[in-house]
Amino acid sequence: MGIATIKLVSTNVNSVNLIANQIKDVAKAINVTCKGPIPFPTKRMTHTTRKTPCGRGSHTFEKWEMRFHKRIIQIEGSEQVLRQVMRIQVPDDIQIEISLS
Repeated sequence: MGIATIKLVSTNVNSVNLIANQIKDVAKAINVTCKGPIPFPTKRMTHTTRKTPCGRGSHTFEKWEMRFHKRIIQIEGSEQVLRQVMRIQVPDDIQIEISLS
């Protein structure tokens, strides 16, 4: 086939690392070459809001932050490997994107 690129994105770093290690273990068990998981820089989305609902009073603010963790894994694509990867139980907070080249 070709090379399968698997992109994992989540707000929970532990679940991303767990799924990435499971994919890597599947590749090792089937004995195909695997590159990764390659960590990408963590993206931060910040949002600042006023603490008081009205416009009067002290000027106090709350800062909220959400972090997005990304990992990329490249595996030699064969049907057997991709079937095993599709069987992995993925939590709801992880987005997976698989592309073949």
